[in-house]
Amino acid sequence: MTDAWGWEYDPDPEYVIGGIDSLAFIAKVEERADELVRAASALYLDGTKYEGLSPRMQNEPIDASGVLTYQVIPRSQRVYIRKVIFLD
Repeated sequence: MTDAWGWEYDPDPEYVIGGIDSLAFIAKVEERADELVRAASALYLDGTKYEGLSPRMQNEPIDASGVLTYQVIPRSQRVYIRKVIFLD
């Protein structure tokens, strides 16, 4: 288990954001991921002790530029970014 909340691309950055050339859009995705981590850490104060089902994957719009799909796993204290769609 980790000792602090964080986020990561799952399975890896190449799979999730590979091929997206817009660094500005990727920066927006990562800013939103940071916000999701703050929200999850406030909702699950000690995620390592969480015993319920993990929340389902959710979609989050990134202004009109695209969408990210993420899942919060409280026991791991992680927000996993599973898919990013960029609408150019």
